[in-house]
Amino acid sequence: MEEKRIAVLSVIVERREQAANEVNSLLSEYGDCIVGRMGIPYREKAVSVICVVLDAELSRINALTGKLGKIEAVTAKTLFSKY
Repeated sequence: MEEKRIAVLSVIVERREQAANEVNSLLSEYGDCIVGRMGIPYREKAVSVICVVLDAELSRINALTGKLGKIEAVTAKTLFSKY
């Protein structure tokens, strides 16, 4: 079994009305490895910023990040713990 790591996934959604359903669907799909989630709608800039703390295998975290990054108007980056 692959070792689990803690990670912080940062997501910027530039067109919420276009991407919100897809983003939320993916986050729900990976809900078993989400420790916490915070979403901030930044109306002045017309973007939404989501911060997700994960505890999962590297392959699952990378899969989620990759799937999110393929959604149009969405940028996703992940920061991993060392252990």
